[in-house]
Amino acid sequence: MRIAFLEDDRPQADMIRGWLTDAGHQCVHHASAATFLREIWRESFDLMILDWELPESSGIEVLRTVRAQSDWRIPVLFLTNRDNEQDIVAALNEGADDYVVKPASRPVTLARIEALARRSRDETIEQRMEFGVYLFNTRKNTVMRSGEAVDLTEKEYQLASMLFSNIGRLLSRNHLLESVWGVGPELATRTVDTHVSRLRRKLALLPENGWRLKAVYQHGYRLERISEE
Repeated sequence: MRIAFLEDDRPQADMIRGWLTDAGHQCVHHASAATFLREIWRESFDLMILDWELPESSGIEVLRTVRAQSDWRIPVLFLTNRDNEQDIVAALNEGADDYVVKPASRPVTLARIEALARRSRDETIEQRMEFGVYLFNTRKNTVMRSGEAVDLTEKEYQLASMLFSNIGRLLSRNHLLESVWGVGPELATRTVDTHVSRLRRKLALLPENGWRLKAVYQHGYRLERISEE
């Protein structure tokens, strides 16, 4: 899982990042709200971890910015030393999905992260099986379009599933590489471009069919559903 982590305390950041890396997650850490927001605009992530108190901003302000973007339906975990009830309620009301008070233990932190990831996966599976004329069978890893089976390779299916599970959301090439191929940027991003081109053709993801698979320059791809006029 790709995790964006905002924490200005270097020892704390190194410790938490070590936990996440050891657990098999890809963790990108930033110490300031400005660089963090630039990163999540340029890249895409599966989960965010926010500290509250920052030098030039606050975790709450970052959370508001994230939730103001309609396509950022991403789990957010607060990890902070603010333990009073009002702060916890405020964070949850602003859109945080969970709240962990420092000093945090490794098992509890990782369990909370896994619970958020599991909840996100369950919601995706439950709510996003059928998309108009497209029907995804998550057990057989197959796709049907208008009742006809579409011949997809394993990687093409995984890529299609990820794109349809994130309709309207910009997914970076690096995120797609890590999620579908299990590797980072060392594998040429042209691999993603080639597979996207095949998907666009095989699934007929074209404006005349109500879909647009849009390439965003120097970023990645966004699958958009075009409203009927």
